[in-house]
Amino acid sequence: MKQADWHGHLRSEIDMAEHVKKEEFVRRLAKKMGTDAATAEAWLDAILEAMYQVFKSGKGISLSGFGGFYLDRRRESTAFKFNPGQKLRALFGWSSKYKGKL
Repeated sequence: MKQADWHGHLRSEIDMAEHVKKEEFVRRLAKKMGTDAATAEAWLDAILEAMYQVFKSGKGISLSGFGGFYLDRRRESTAFKFNPGQKLRALFGWSSKYKGKL
């Protein structure tokens, strides 16, 4: 079912319970990169390992146009959080300054 957000963008309701598995994600990435699945998977694995090393060092990651990942340390617990960028916020129908195509 299509509905308009407060910007007037038409969007489908997003089912966050549905997941794309790694194999499908790699296939999509390979297509976007114009390469084969093995190369795309190598890039994805390298990116994920680099992210892991940054988090292991206690730092967060900010990916301009996508969002930020960070650790929220409070007292005796630590939470892993994601702060979506404006385009994702618009896609989800949340308050956003993003006006481009979704």
